[in-house]
Amino acid sequence: MGPPDAVAPTLLGCWLVTDRPDGRVALRLTEVEAYAGDGTDPAAHSHRGPTPRAAVMFGPPGRLYVYFSYGVHWCANVVVGAAGEGSAVLLRAGDVVVGEELATARRPAARTGRDLARGPARLTQALAIGPADRDADLLDPASPVRLHRGDPPADVSAGPRVGISVATELSWRFWATGATSVSAFRPGGRRRRPAGQDGRP
Repeated sequence: MGPPDAVAPTLLGCWLVTDRPDGRVALRLTEVEAYAGDGTDPAAHSHRGPTPRAAVMFGPPGRLYVYFSYGVHWCANVVVGAAGEGSAVLLRAGDVVVGEELATARRPAARTGRDLARGPARLTQALAIGPADRDADLLDPASPVRLHRGDPPADVSAGPRVGISVATELSWRFWATGATSVSAFRPGGRRRRPAGQDGRP
């Protein structure tokens, strides 16, 4: 728990694990993005307060915030702020280290292993994360979705967040330097309304 831009890089190297009826998949996180809920980050879903969609972001920490992006795919975030703060870290990419065959079955369009969880939508698909996982306790050993401490990368890089049109000056995207599963950077475009964590208000 702490400021999202401080917590985010510490999640790199951690393992995200899901246990489903068809088996277990685990990945090592290689890319994340921080979003602050203290009123200074208009790109965060929590910027407008605890709306029904973003209520999970307001704590307690260690919970999974899952949302539907562009009406197409799910994205997953770890709540990292104190209760009531609204800060979270978007899980952008990872390397599948357990259950690659199962992840490949879920992601048949992936050309190589590095593409299985390269990007936030692919990550949730590989892990079979969806709306039923919203508010899951990632620190509970009995949870079907869990976060485990792992070895940190040798080097961490930082840069602008992907696909947003506000608060673009913040270098709050962090990735394991040299990791091949890191998603391609795409800057956000001009929009008539402020963008959110998924490029939507």
